[in-house]
Amino acid sequence: MEIRDNLLDRIAEAEREGWLGEIEGLRVSLAGAESKIGQIDSATVAGPVLLGLPTPQPARKG
Repeated sequence: MEIRDNLLDRIAEAEREGWLGEIEGLRVSLAGAESKIGQIDSATVAGPVLLGLPTPQPARKG
C-alpha cells in the first residue's frame, strides 16, 4: 500500500511540474501495483498445509 501511495504522490508531483512523459510511466506502474494488490487481497488462505510425517528409512549397510 505504501508503494501505491508513493506512486500517487509522484504522479501529483509530475503533474505539477509538467513532466508529461513521467506521468504516463508512473500511471502504468500504478496500474501494475493496484493489480498486484488486488491479487493479494483476493487470495484466500485455505488453512494449514499437511506435510505428513517423516518415515524412518532402514539403516544402510556400508
